[in-house]
Amino acid sequence: MAFFQLGLRRAAVQLSRPSVFCARAASNASQQQKLVQLATPASTILKLVSQARHTQSRNYASQKVQESPLSKLATDIAQPAPSSDKSEKKSSFPETSSKSVAYWLLASAASVFGIVIFGGLTRLTESGLSITEWRPVTGSLWPGSQEEWESEFEKYRASPEFKMLNSTMNLQEFKQIYFMEWTHRLWGRFIGMSFVLPTIYFIARRRVTPRMACTLVGISALIGFQGFIGWWMVKSGLKDDLFAPGSHPRVSQYRLAAHLATAFVCYSWMLLAGLSILRTHKAINFPEQAVKNFTALQSPALRVLRGSVAALTVLIFTTVLSGALVAGLDAGLIYNEFPTMGNGLAPPKSELLDKFYSRHEDGSDLVWRNMLENPSLVQLDHRILAMTTFTAICALVAYSRSGRVKAALPPAARKGITGLLHLVSLQVALGISTLIYMVPIPLAAAHQAGALALLTGVLVAGQRLRIPKATLAMAQRRLAQLAQQAKTQGPK
Repeated sequence: MAFFQLGLRRAAVQLSRPSVFCARAASNASQQQKLVQLATPASTILKLVSQARHTQSRNYASQKVQESPLSKLATDIAQPAPSSDKSEKKSSFPETSSKSVAYWLLASAASVFGIVIFGGLTRLTESGLSITEWRPVTGSLWPGSQEEWESEFEKYRASPEFKMLNSTMNLQEFKQIYFMEWTHRLWGRFIGMSFVLPTIYFIARRRVTPRMACTLVGISALIGFQGFIGWWMVKSGLKDDLFAPGSHPRVSQYRLAAHLATAFVCYSWMLLAGLSILRTHKAINFPEQAVKNFTALQSPALRVLRGSVAALTVLIFTTVLSGALVAGLDAGLIYNEFPTMGNGLAPPKSELLDKFYSRHEDGSDLVWRNMLENPSLVQLDHRILAMTTFTAICALVAYSRSGRVKAALPPAARKGITGLLHLVSLQVALGISTLIYMVPIPLAAAHQAGALALLTGVLVAGQRLRIPKATLAMAQRRLAQLAQQAKTQGPK
């Protein structure tokens, strides 16, 4: 019985502590009064003890009634936790994309660079029309039997290119051009799969920022669109109207330019996305140097230079498109001399504005059709754009070395602009050599590679001159954190 009394006494202490506190406060007060009544005139020590006990009794009496453990647990479960939800929403995507994403993007851009060069070889060897069907899945299989080869060759023999240009071609020669086009298409499929699948993985695993996730989805869509553009281009070389006398079986120069432009855009997008991630990580790891460089880029002296690089990017891209028109029309096979074209710097006006290319009786389309369809004028336009690009880059390099601009320009941006002069000089030399030697395959492929290399150089220079606000803010926060840590630790 004593055991149960002891248990009840302990439970009473746990469940009704406020009452015990009140009782204890009352007993303390009564003892204090007795002590004051029995004592002789109070000493200083007794007064202090009396005041302390009165204060303690008031605190116990005014203390809020505590909840039991079960009631407290129920209250905690019932109450929502908004702070945890906010933290989960913030941590859904990271603040910076992973460096592995940057390396993958740069590797994908290198793969696109390679397929652009190989696509030029496919065109130069006239292999692009060897596969007359577009089969995205089954077309990736190499013909494995003699019957399958005979079937593919029979389809090609029904095309305008075979009947008008390659009527003496045998099966073994057909296999050579088929291999070029099949490799080109298979490479394109590989780029699509090696980009789309990692995109899904990186987004699902939250390895990229929301903005970078949208970028990856956009590039994936562009790759799919590029495949459609490629078949749309090939289809233009298989039309029945190319059987007409005097026709030359080849793809449309407009569709060729669109196909090349889409490839260049895809490459540029991958390159800039990868470089931006690496630049962000470098700014976080070295915030002091990053803030210093970004502050220098904010100088008003660099405003004109930054705009000039942007305009130069547009000029280089336009020159590339004009080169695609030259390739589509085989315009490099005429006027194989430089800087003259025949007896002067330009052919006669009657040749440049030939009425043969106009389709309206009033001649309203005479100028623009000659600019896009007349091989003589198309080559002249490409020459003018190429020399304008060369002159603009030389002027840009000279301007970057002028007083105020040179003092404000960071070293990385200065190297990027100087590199443009080297790239454009090499590209001009390749272009002139390709023209003089009547478009040999190695020089023509190198010239196309030089165009993409020059575009790469201007994109890198522009990226080094740009001030990414998000990256600057992260670098400033990181620098403030390091300063706070140094202040907290103090000097050793």
